Amino acid sequence: MSAWNFADVWEAVAEVLPDAPALVHGGLHRSWRDFEARAAGVAAALDNVTDGTVAQYLYSGPEYLESVFAAFKLGLPPVNTNYRYAPDELVYLWDNADCAVVVFHGEFTERAAAVRDRVPRVRHWLHVDDGTHPCPAWALPYEEAAAAVPGPARTRSPDDLYLVYTGGTTGLPKGVMWRQDDLFALLNATAPVRYPEDGGLDDVRRMLVKPGPPHIPAAPLMHGTGSFTSFAVLGAGGSVVTLTGRHFNVVELLDTIQRERVRSLAIVGDAFAKPVLAALDAEPGRWDVSSLRVLTSSGVMFSAAVKDGLLRHMPRLIIADTLGSSEALGMATSVSTADASAKTAVFTVGPSTRVITEDGRDVVPGSGEVGLMAQRGRVPLGYYKDEAKSAGTFRVLDGVRWSVPGDWATVEADGTLRLLGRGSQCINTGGEKVYPEEVEEALKTYPAILDAACVGVPDDRFGEVVVALVQASGPVDEAAVIAHVKGVLAGYKAPRRVVQLPTLGRAPNGKVDYAALRAQALG
Repeated sequence: MSAWNFADVWEAVAEVLPDAPALVHGGLHRSWRDFEARAAGVAAALDNVTDGTVAQYLYSGPEYLESVFAAFKLGLPPVNTNYRYAPDELVYLWDNADCAVVVFHGEFTERAAAVRDRVPRVRHWLHVDDGTHPCPAWALPYEEAAAAVPGPARTRSPDDLYLVYTGGTTGLPKGVMWRQDDLFALLNATAPVRYPEDGGLDDVRRMLVKPGPPHIPAAPLMHGTGSFTSFAVLGAGGSVVTLTGRHFNVVELLDTIQRERVRSLAIVGDAFAKPVLAALDAEPGRWDVSSLRVLTSSGVMFSAAVKDGLLRHMPRLIIADTLGSSEALGMATSVSTADASAKTAVFTVGPSTRVITEDGRDVVPGSGEVGLMAQRGRVPLGYYKDEAKSAGTFRVLDGVRWSVPGDWATVEADGTLRLLGRGSQCINTGGEKVYPEEVEEALKTYPAILDAACVGVPDDRFGEVVVALVQASGPVDEAAVIAHVKGVLAGYKAPRRVVQLPTLGRAPNGKVDYAALRAQALG
């Protein structure tokens, strides 16, 4: 049996490689010694917090990982917070997650102030100065916390949790509960330095003979793709290089890869890869990206043509297109190299993965039957405070516990898997999950709209975008409707287009024909 704990491992790395780089952000380079010391300071400033969770309401940057490290030191679960959330969404998340601490960038000061009275369980607010808003009287400056004198270390456990909040079937986020031991072991299996699965800190000290590689999580740290790949690199003594821009900027990304000699990169499919390819095609001699060896993508479509284009510019690159979710890591992988490219949405199934029908039968390869992907072994404990939804996703089949997150697929005759999508109507736009029901309810609060439905339509960059189809009492202004939704929900959930129809054609049972509506949206 293993007993991995992230804080224990990262402290061991800092002990072995104190002067090696750990965090890079623009011109800031922070060593492992400083990474550990600052996290210990934040932990000391929060030492009176003995229960609850620690929310990262932050853009990607050193403070995100430092505060996660501090939470791990305290044995408290970190909680990823989508910085695009509207106030009601923040209140739901922090209340559901039992947050006791919120670490927030100055840019979010006004929004945090507006919801403080609605989240009384949050007892500590740490303000990260980004030059936008001064630290309010009700918060503690983050730098003051990071400079605190560390106290005695708390006892930690491999059962300490990491909470990953992800979208649910109703649009409300669910907290996926990962035991640190399970999550570390899974990430370590593909990390730059791979410790024995049943190993321990002695293996870390023995095997870390040099600094690990630099890694860029171009996907935000608030998402699993960004944080999980970063955790794996940190466990191997590497450094996490975060981008300073708060919106994806392909020039900054390529400049940073060249400047920091970055070796691995995590993105979210075509939404990131297409702009990268376009920039390299437009100016093929501008950037030296020869240091890049591994590109990992997860969460959204990554087309074969774009992979092939990147490989033309970087023939030594390995592209790992992974199929997984917050509830199941590494279910299947599609690997592309200059010598062997892969098809779009075709994956090789992992050893602990199967595709099952809704009644639990295995899908027969080559049958054309559609099934749900399922994974066994190291899987989450369930959803935080939601036994009913946990039972729906984490199922016991033939005496074995499986995670069945909702990814539909077929199995080809050769055993490879063709991914169809997540859920019946879930819209995946740029790696963000959007559930139609939530947007529809927001649309219906617009005064003139009587009924509404949302569908996803293909988009060259984002994979899909949201289109709203509405029935209204009179003509509606498209821009006003979109602005209204953005005032209620995170901006990425708002429709890009609004199509007005005489009726949505609901059946007597109240359901709409989404396929027919999607055809109208495309037309």
